[in-house]
Amino acid sequence: MRAAFIEELGSPDAIKYGELPAPVPGPGDVLVRVTATTVNPVDTFVRSGLYRTPVPFPFVISRDLVGTVVQAGPGAPGLRPGDQVWSNSLGHAGRQGPAAELAVVPAERLYRLPEGVDPYEAVAVVHPAATAYLGLFTHGALRAGDTVLVAGAAGNVGSAMVVMAAEAGARVLATARPEDFGHCRALGAAEVLDYRDPALAERLREFAPGGIDLHLDTSGGNDLTAAVDALAARGRIVLLAGARTAPVLPAGALYMKDGSVRGFVISSATSAELAEAARAINRLLAAGLLRPRALEKLPLSEAADVHRRIEKGDLHGRRALLLPALDTAGLRPGGGR
Repeated sequence: MRAAFIEELGSPDAIKYGELPAPVPGPGDVLVRVTATTVNPVDTFVRSGLYRTPVPFPFVISRDLVGTVVQAGPGAPGLRPGDQVWSNSLGHAGRQGPAAELAVVPAERLYRLPEGVDPYEAVAVVHPAATAYLGLFTHGALRAGDTVLVAGAAGNVGSAMVVMAAEAGARVLATARPEDFGHCRALGAAEVLDYRDPALAERLREFAPGGIDLHLDTSGGNDLTAAVDALAARGRIVLLAGARTAPVLPAGALYMKDGSVRGFVISSATSAELAEAARAINRLLAAGLLRPRALEKLPLSEAADVHRRIEKGDLHGRRALLLPALDTAGLRPGGGR
């Protein structure tokens, strides 16, 4: 099969495109023909070694897939060849990624694609949406009536958070760039504020005089001083981005508010947590509530270039999809681009 893979940790230049042996499913595995995969920031962390996880070389990169079942083993009841499926938890903890024509997926990490849902739109949102669900509900204990602040609300994770929180009955305050205000309001944000506004703290107090019940910064700035200051009594701060940040925690103000700070990475989510998120994602996909802003479909052989663009921040509001079927001209020479 053709695949995008690495043979050592490093920069995007380490990504090669070429032939590897087709994977063989074991008990409880499903062999899937990959329709599309995509690239998330965490994929660049795994490739570079910033996020430490077992990486068996040669290592097929990426995390998410949408595809078609080729073969389902005895441990995968209910799945048959031809079924459309998706997954968002490959490419770490020793599992090979799906940036290839074929991928092996543990049955417990594979979910049916709802009928009528566009597979390309689905693969673009399943990872950000799972991150959003875990941040809001599993770790943030979101309740109807809460006031939620989503910082970086126009991004992929932030957009999914706005949709999910509003749909769950929360009042959503969002921060974004002015040009993204309309997008955030259309997703369900009650108020949208400019994250660069010098008077942002005062504006938040105006719109949330009782404080923020749940604070999530998808941009990874992690200004805990400002976050704790805006927090309501027994408010929660969930950290889910900004792997290189080292903010100061105003511990005294936090404990006087009975507040909490909790971090999580989706890579540590259990299969049961991911399955719970998948049920919510499928419901919202089927209802047309989870959709990417813009898609860019590229050949799988462009994987190294997409990693470079992710690291440069060149994909704001866009999702780059890698499609094995677009590499119709055969293998490209060399290790990457």
